[in-house]
Amino acid sequence: MKKISLLFLLFAGLGCGTALAETDDTKERIGANRQIVKEIFAALKGELEKALDAGGPASAIPVCKEKVPGIGKTFKEKYPDFSIRRTTLKTRNPANAPDEWERRVLEQFETRKAAGEDPAAIEHSEFVVQDGSKVFRYMKAIPTQEVCTLCHGSAIMPDVIAKLEELYPEDTALGFEIDDIRGAFSITQPENLP
Repeated sequence: MKKISLLFLLFAGLGCGTALAETDDTKERIGANRQIVKEIFAALKGELEKALDAGGPASAIPVCKEKVPGIGKTFKEKYPDFSIRRTTLKTRNPANAPDEWERRVLEQFETRKAAGEDPAAIEHSEFVVQDGSKVFRYMKAIPTQEVCTLCHGSAIMPDVIAKLEELYPEDTALGFEIDDIRGAFSITQPENLP
């Protein structure tokens, strides 16, 4: 009986060690993904501010269409094993439509915000099986800021509306208010990467 109890404790202890290792691994991954989001957000914000200062909201729209993919390419080169993108439930560019997992998480983000959670703090991560491989997925909500409403709000200037209609004929990314969840950064990382 004593041997059985010792064996049980040994296996239980090993199981706990594994769970702790996974927790530490997850914390590390979340930290790394937060850093990537911070870097991307700073790069996007910098480009947008330059365009707004140079010519106002209408001149910032082409920046989103033309320069943002270049910023994405830079981060793809910096983090070649990661899939990094932005997505939303209300797309401006249909190529940014969420996949099934992202849609589910974005809907959860909306529920969490409605329950009073600060949208700037909303994030989600988990290991999932994707295309037959286990991957780590992370999403961080993008709250709508005042500057976002210039092109994504309800009271948009006529020149901005004209530019949006020209560049994004399928645009649904309108009507946002400050602190609405504009979308999210979505990062996928292979399981075997630290």
